[in-house]
Amino acid sequence: MYPILLQIGNFKIHTYGVLVAFAFLVGIFLAAKEAKRTGVDPEKILDITFYLIIAAIIGSRVLYIILHYPYFLENPLEMIKIWRGGLVFYGGFILALAVVIRYIKKNQLDLWKTFDILAPSIAIGQGIGRLGCFFAGCCYGKETTLPWAITFSHPESLAKLGVTLHPTQLYSSINAFSIFFILTVAKRYKKFDGFLLWLYVLLYSVTRSIIEFFRGDERGLIFYQSISTSQFIGIILGITSVFMLFYLGSRHKELSKK
Repeated sequence: MYPILLQIGNFKIHTYGVLVAFAFLVGIFLAAKEAKRTGVDPEKILDITFYLIIAAIIGSRVLYIILHYPYFLENPLEMIKIWRGGLVFYGGFILALAVVIRYIKKNQLDLWKTFDILAPSIAIGQGIGRLGCFFAGCCYGKETTLPWAITFSHPESLAKLGVTLHPTQLYSSINAFSIFFILTVAKRYKKFDGFLLWLYVLLYSVTRSIIEFFRGDERGLIFYQSISTSQFIGIILGITSVFMLFYLGSRHKELSKK
């Protein structure tokens, strides 16, 4: 599509980087607004989002590099060029989760309530960020003849050029926006803290695993080349989310009886 948003001489502004930055800003704004609504100090949520962003970028880039290590061994300077694309969400999610948990405990915040504040922001941030993937051409789909297939032609695009592909970036973006909408509605009816976080994890892990079947880029296949790394992580997180929803729901019912 249009990986370069603006170019003046040798100076380039990549569309991917701009949209990822915008995604973080929108997520921060919504998280701070939700914190105020739920009686949590917005300043602490802003602090959390700062550490979350750093951890998410590092974790997602590290996992991407691991999955494509032969290329980066030959081109080590490419490791730092994140503005061109190349972030694996699950890597960022796992590292950010660990960092946020540490911050929450250190500042004596309510763990599950805080994560419920952050969950919708993560979803809408993904929706915007995946649009960046679309413009950069990363995370592209398999070849298809479907009427909504797209063809990348820009020489700096990371996708295959000149062939019709599944617009998996748009599938992922629409999916994330849909999850954001579901979480926005669900927060009005939630019975216990932690519900939004684990509902998000469940919805994302299932839908991401489905979208993976339409991906055409190299993502690292495991178990006799049968599933991708993201699908494997998604299976683990999906099972974990079901368990946690059941566990937190049961604990809430027990506490309500006392």
